[in-house]
Amino acid sequence: MKKYSIVLVILVGLFGCGDDYYPVDEDGLLITDRAECFVSNFELLDTDYQTVRTKNAVIDTVAQTIDVEVRWGTNLKRLWPQFTLVTDAKLDPKITDWTDFTDISSPREWTVISGNRKVKKTYSVNITIQQLNP
Repeated sequence: MKKYSIVLVILVGLFGCGDDYYPVDEDGLLITDRAECFVSNFELLDTDYQTVRTKNAVIDTVAQTIDVEVRWGTNLKRLWPQFTLVTDAKLDPKITDWTDFTDISSPREWTVISGNRKVKKTYSVNITIQQLNP
């Protein structure tokens, strides 16, 4: 019986009984105290999971825009955007499938939500196509 009491004490010590834990959101992600909310990097991949960018994306965290130039001839119908976010932030909507960027006159939008889930910033992704030199 003494052996089980020791195990119980160890488990309580490891996992605690207090309120010093972080709750989780509807996606099972931790809700933290972090209020930061921004995109730090952006990638755009084709169906071969290779970049279609001609240069680094320009991310403006004040205007909340991402400008990216893609190679001439890129199939804009099936691209996979990848966002690198500040710690504990999440993206809405989630990217679960290929994204259609064929209407380059209408930027696609994603919202970055802070770790504390109180700050939300919507970023517009603007695509331009590389111009060929005559």
